[in-house]
Amino acid sequence: MGALHYLSNFCTVTSTRTNRKPMQTVEIKVKMDCDGCERKVKNAVNSVKTVEVNRKQNRVTVSGYIDPNKVLKSVKSTGKMAIFWPYVPYDLVSYPYVAQAYDKKAPAGFVKNVPQANAEEHTITYLFSDDNPNACSIM
Repeated sequence: MGALHYLSNFCTVTSTRTNRKPMQTVEIKVKMDCDGCERKVKNAVNSVKTVEVNRKQNRVTVSGYIDPNKVLKSVKSTGKMAIFWPYVPYDLVSYPYVAQAYDKKAPAGFVKNVPQANAEEHTITYLFSDDNPNACSIM
């Protein structure tokens, strides 16, 4: 029985393949002035599924089975200053003109992604809610 068990280990199929990274889209803000800068950034991240460069917005969108930090590191290796895209669409923010959210340098239709701009004012409305047992009884 021991010999059969030993031989069965050679016949079983074991998967040594590691788990793939999930499909992700990473947006990076990179200062690009000319076609050469754009080409340099595209070549730095050429081993992914798609690379879209929007030089007007200084934005690079990379899609594929990637690690976001490795993509950022490879873009920084070109010598350009690069950070993750700090803006969100204007429509998704509750208070877009909060001092920290509004940015003159942001592309049209975008504001900075800050927690204060996305926070809902639950505490004030909850004070006068019927669900609050300690609410004002005059109302």
